[in-house]
Amino acid sequence: MITVENILNKRNLPAFMSEDEMLEILLREEYGYMPPAPQSVKFEIYEKGVRERFSCFCAGKAYYDKVNITSVVNGKEFTFPISVITPTKEGKYPFFVNINFSPDVPDKYLPIEEIIDNGFAVLSFCNRDVTADDKDFTNGLAGVLFPDGKRGPHDSGKIAMWAWAMQRVMDYAQTLDVLDKDCAVACGHSRLGKTALLCVATDKRFKFVYSNDSGCCGAAITRDKVGEGLDFITDTFSQWFCEDFKKYVGKEHEMPFDQHYLAALCYPANLLIGSAYEDEWADPTSEMLCAVSAGKYYESKGKKGLVYDGNIAKPGDKFLEGNVGYHVREGLHYFSREDWHRLIEFVNIHK
Repeated sequence: MITVENILNKRNLPAFMSEDEMLEILLREEYGYMPPAPQSVKFEIYEKGVRERFSCFCAGKAYYDKVNITSVVNGKEFTFPISVITPTKEGKYPFFVNINFSPDVPDKYLPIEEIIDNGFAVLSFCNRDVTADDKDFTNGLAGVLFPDGKRGPHDSGKIAMWAWAMQRVMDYAQTLDVLDKDCAVACGHSRLGKTALLCVATDKRFKFVYSNDSGCCGAAITRDKVGEGLDFITDTFSQWFCEDFKKYVGKEHEMPFDQHYLAALCYPANLLIGSAYEDEWADPTSEMLCAVSAGKYYESKGKKGLVYDGNIAKPGDKFLEGNVGYHVREGLHYFSREDWHRLIEFVNIHK
């Protein structure tokens, strides 16, 4: 009988090291070092949601403010906008820091009224408002970090820049009394799921992190992965990583790390990994292996790992009891309502 453990053993993953060692190797060899902490950060509400109950947004159940976050980095100001959606009823609300492909609220990946109805607030922003998703390193935050557009071999890729921006959104969240600061959730889909993982691996203020369909170089084990691999991703999307990462193409089994390091570094945050069964490019099996392996690290720290039946998950399976969770649904690459409901269920179990 083929079990998850049988498959995992064949991948021959590197043993866990100390958190400092694992983070150093991931930043140096894969994502590039994070941008420096800002010298200062300020916030400006440039469009304030109507504060009367007759406001029509979400049928009057939520306020919608638009905020500019301005950081000083390398002596230069850098500003990007975010959307802040909070329930109108008084209370302290758990909240999502959501990095999205669009600034729109609602959006196809952001069913905002449903999220509000489930008792959550949302701080959302578009990755392209931080820096464009291309190989040009002269725009946005990239241009602040690299005025001539040229990077060294271990400098930040764009995933690291987007993760840094998520942390600035968390800075703003700390100023809002309506938010439960002890129940912050970082979340993202696909390349932005990779981003959410790196954000939480380098910022311990988050209690939860959700990676949805993040696949290669996200929440999927690289060794023997099917679908997207290092050869494709480091050619087509080289901007996401440090320049030196491409040296591992064709040498995946020689890498001194794998993605279980990134997932493990999310500790002590509760980690949920979501897959789509037909998303062969992301490879649900390799994503589940990552959850199982990260769960072992959580167990070594005294928390629950992935609580599951030992078998490869089937569509509709959800394993949410442990501090590391995993679920897989029918369908393709998408941040669906079903994914949001599994995430909300996971948070409600562990908050």
